[in-house]
Amino acid sequence: MRDLTPRIVLELIDHEGVAREAYRDSVGVWTWSVGITQASGRAVFPRYKDNPQPLDHCLAVFLWLLRTKYLPAVLAAFGALELTEPQLGAALSFHWNTGAIARAGWVRRFVAGDAPGARAAMLDWARPAALLPRRQREQALFFDGVWTADGTALVYDVAKPAYRPAGAKRIAIAPVIARLFAGEPRETATPA
Repeated sequence: MRDLTPRIVLELIDHEGVAREAYRDSVGVWTWSVGITQASGRAVFPRYKDNPQPLDHCLAVFLWLLRTKYLPAVLAAFGALELTEPQLGAALSFHWNTGAIARAGWVRRFVAGDAPGARAAMLDWARPAALLPRRQREQALFFDGVWTADGTALVYDVAKPAYRPAGAKRIAIAPVIARLFAGEPRETATPA
């Protein structure tokens, strides 16, 4: 597998959640949409501060970044090795969260044929401890093909003046992802 699928995208969103306007993450970094920060190359602050966007726009930018920046890096890290859909989804989730696919020991072990060693080494990236459940989900997806997404996502409000995520609502996003993959028109975003 060498491209995104709706199932992969839904899984990544399930691991992250969505915020329609910019917020400060746990270490104060301005973040928007599905965990997008300035480090992605997409301007987040001040563009999305106090400027909520339609869900379609949030997810379209997320897809664009996955395709243009994260998917190529994941494919390069695994070289000629053909990944299954669950493996690609797990590797993308890992890279989206860490940005470290190129230097992750678990990837080198897997490419070298050491699947048991790779499985164990993936959990080396569970620091702080709050990341352990995510790494375990990625591990189960990569090595056992266990998907957890159900087509919904937690969509967070932003509490002000602290600009922290708050008040999440579970919303069905599978129809939005299907529209984006089909190339159908999406909601018009406010100035972004």
